[in-house]
Amino acid sequence: MVTVTSEPLPRDRTFLVTGGNTGIGLATATALARAGGRVYLACRDPGRGQAAVAAVKAATGADAVGLLPLDLASLASVRACAEAFLVRDEPLHVLINNAGVAGARGLTADGFEAHFGINHLGHFALTLLLLDRLKASGPGCRVVNVSSEAHYAATSIDWAALQRKTRSITGMREYAVAKLCNVLFTQELARRVGGIGPGVDSDVTAYALHPGVVASDIWRRIPQPFRALWTRRLISTEDGAATSLHCATSARAAAESGLFYERCQPVAPSPVATPELGELLWKQSTEWTGVG
Repeated sequence: MVTVTSEPLPRDRTFLVTGGNTGIGLATATALARAGGRVYLACRDPGRGQAAVAAVKAATGADAVGLLPLDLASLASVRACAEAFLVRDEPLHVLINNAGVAGARGLTADGFEAHFGINHLGHFALTLLLLDRLKASGPGCRVVNVSSEAHYAATSIDWAALQRKTRSITGMREYAVAKLCNVLFTQELARRVGGIGPGVDSDVTAYALHPGVVASDIWRRIPQPFRALWTRRLISTEDGAATSLHCATSARAAAESGLFYERCQPVAPSPVATPELGELLWKQSTEWTGVG
């Protein structure tokens, strides 16, 4: 069983976890519900989402677990998900942008490369649509972006390629770029709402993280034999959720923002993740999503 942290979870905290119906997201949502949080699972498949809500309730005895429809490959769905939460007129203390794909191919509904559109652009739009609610629910509200150590493999961003179909055989080149975008977004969000580093004082803090190479559904689209090579270091989804939970609930992390975490500790991100590239990504993302 994975626990949130050694500190007690503050009472009446509301969490929204994208991709909460499977893998790391389900393990994260279960731990938060067990600790007394109100948890919303934002999921693409309504049937699997309802089954996950029932499973979390059964595993934890918690009743404050809900479902929000969300297809990150469609910006219209992202807007609808944000609106469905906002009309509830509830606070939002922690947004965990957990959902993602690896080894996908093609374009999103809005014409973006699948990894970039789902792993970054959908979460970018969702975060900004909910940012005012996060600010109003503070202090101590957080945005947690599940990135990957794969972001170190990205040496740049080819902006034109983000509007073309996936070209690499495995999709891992595009996955690395999308995960670099997660890190850049985290840093730029932190700059805009309160600053980067330890010792920040902001109503909203932001975190990016590598969860480990986790035995989850994210790898299902990678063709063999590449999948077997990539997943040979797999850890459990419960172990994979540990750093997400640290960033979402740890008192120590509360005064840190814009950092990249692995094994619940800040580590240096790729040197490619510069403020200049982060600002450019933010500008391009606002233009493409119409949010911001």
